[in-house]
Amino acid sequence: MDLKELYEKLNEYMEKDVELSGWIRNHRKQKEFGFIDFSDGTCFEHAQIIYDNKLTNFEEISKYHVGSSIKVLGTVVKSPKEEQAFEIRAKDIILLGDCPEDYPIQPKRHSREFLREQAYLRPRTNLFQAVFRVRSIAAYAIHKYFNENGYIYFHAPLITASDCEGAGDMFHVTTLDLANIPMEDGKVNYNEDFFSKEASLTVSGQLEAETFALAYKKTYTFGPTFRAENSNTKTHASEFWMIEPEMAFCDLFEDMDIMEDMLKYVVKYVLDNAESEMKFLDSFVEKGLIDKLNKLVNSKFTRVTHEEVIDILQKADVKWEFEPKQGEDIAREHEKYITEHFNGPVFIYNWPKDIKAFYMKQNDDGKTVAAVDLEVPGAGELMGGSQREDDYDKLITRMKELDINTEDMAWYLNLRKYGGCVHSGFGMGFDRLLIYLTGVDNIRDVIPYYRTPGACDF
Repeated sequence: MDLKELYEKLNEYMEKDVELSGWIRNHRKQKEFGFIDFSDGTCFEHAQIIYDNKLTNFEEISKYHVGSSIKVLGTVVKSPKEEQAFEIRAKDIILLGDCPEDYPIQPKRHSREFLREQAYLRPRTNLFQAVFRVRSIAAYAIHKYFNENGYIYFHAPLITASDCEGAGDMFHVTTLDLANIPMEDGKVNYNEDFFSKEASLTVSGQLEAETFALAYKKTYTFGPTFRAENSNTKTHASEFWMIEPEMAFCDLFEDMDIMEDMLKYVVKYVLDNAESEMKFLDSFVEKGLIDKLNKLVNSKFTRVTHEEVIDILQKADVKWEFEPKQGEDIAREHEKYITEHFNGPVFIYNWPKDIKAFYMKQNDDGKTVAAVDLEVPGAGELMGGSQREDDYDKLITRMKELDINTEDMAWYLNLRKYGGCVHSGFGMGFDRLLIYLTGVDNIRDVIPYYRTPGACDF
């Protein structure tokens, strides 16, 4: 059996013998008895194993090292300690896999920087046991939400010839010999490459997802995306996961309804199904974390235009590091102020056209697009979406303005000719959601094996 089952059916197993397999997290040895802090990874809780010198292999057991894997045969008994539901009095403890004394994860507090260097072992610590179980539960909640609401799960290609954001910060994919690159007229001859054209790792599955939305009405992607952006902030990674739903017959305001509903669903699901992990994170990582998340679940998200936001910021009695201006983006300090001003999450919509992507619906004012960002207290921007441009002529004009190759994107443009309709979607960085859910403030610590500039270990 495993610890999860034992905790769930404790009354049934009390005063009965059980067999468990797992690892020694701590080991306190005394002259006549010893205590093993035992974990099998099936739940956040541990169990205390007590053994004494009545066991024939007492001396051998007392030498078992932290990190070793063991099999425990013993009786479940009530613990004399109030904070401990039970303990297991061992009848036998069998060593399955020894661990040397120089094992890096000893029972003491380790810095997160040190644990990044031991990323293959850090899931064995309490912090990362909590973080990565929350990650797993949140991922399941996302799939559960979309499945319950009639969405088709779409697997977007990871290798692509289109740049969704037009940013150019993409990892190139090639089989060309980099020591002998074929050239023609001073340019790389991609005709000799594997795909016979320039190819990259995707920055977003959105454009391809739109094709499925216009067939299934509602679709979503949830997979890895890549940005070759040389950024070393706490919230940027070169490989990260994105959730990107696309909905036909859906305008910007309906898009916001879905963004709010999905986020609340996922947060509530994590609170309900990772209770032990969330209590630990609330106690040791971010005080007030559970209250913050409960407040989000029970709040009504404010909706305000970008123009109104700039007016509020300009009238605020604050000395800004970056002065807020109409027609320009807002900074992190502005995001923080706005969520505090409205005391909760805020949708900022109708953004200046010139700072947003080519595919966003152009508003009648000629200055803004039907785009939206969700700002949440303590994290800033968490989600971003838009109504997509469904007017063929406007879209092609905008792409030409931005020098985007319309021939290569003919398939995308044709969606507007072949039964096009009003449609919208949004994207949420899964790893940034994990920062918000766990209180762990560095993206490197919510991704099992992070990829950042200069870091591609394990």
